Amino acid sequence: MGTATAAPHVMVLPFPAQGHVTPLMELSHRLVERGFEVTFVNTELIHTQVLEALRPANGGAGGNELELEGIHLVSIPDGMSDGEDRRDLGKFLDGLMRHVPGYVEQLMRETEASGRAKVKWLVGDLTMAMCFEAASRLGVRVAGFGPASAACFATTIKIPQLIEDGFIDEKGAAIVATGGE
Repeated sequence: MGTATAAPHVMVLPFPAQGHVTPLMELSHRLVERGFEVTFVNTELIHTQVLEALRPANGGAGGNELELEGIHLVSIPDGMSDGEDRRDLGKFLDGLMRHVPGYVEQLMRETEASGRAKVKWLVGDLTMAMCFEAASRLGVRVAGFGPASAACFATTIKIPQLIEDGFIDEKGAAIVATGGE
């Protein structure tokens, strides 16, 4: 199939945590059902966990890349060294922010250079928004995906108002009212 008639190519990028990977994988399946080519990008650790979970379904097949019902699974480094504690959220987020945008940009370039259709869209977890600029530089359109509940999202967007109204401070701590009103 030539590039002119190729299915639109979407790269999907979840934050590396189960509550983020699962909903974006579900979205990826729906995109494939509607004729899209999907490249699903995980960090190496999460990618390995996904492959391990899929091995029984694949009769032991594996490797570092896998096609799952039309979804091409690939991995990128998370920016942390072997042995670093990924449970240290500050270090983990720092590694992601400093390194992942470059890896995503490189993956987009390599995908096109390999003869596959150019990535037209990046559907990224809102927590991975640090990659949106890299995608835009390559002419890739960006769609943010928020896997949290609507109630959580609504609360998050109201934080500036809660600060302004004096319910919480700039660090998110509740402001206890004193006095007798």
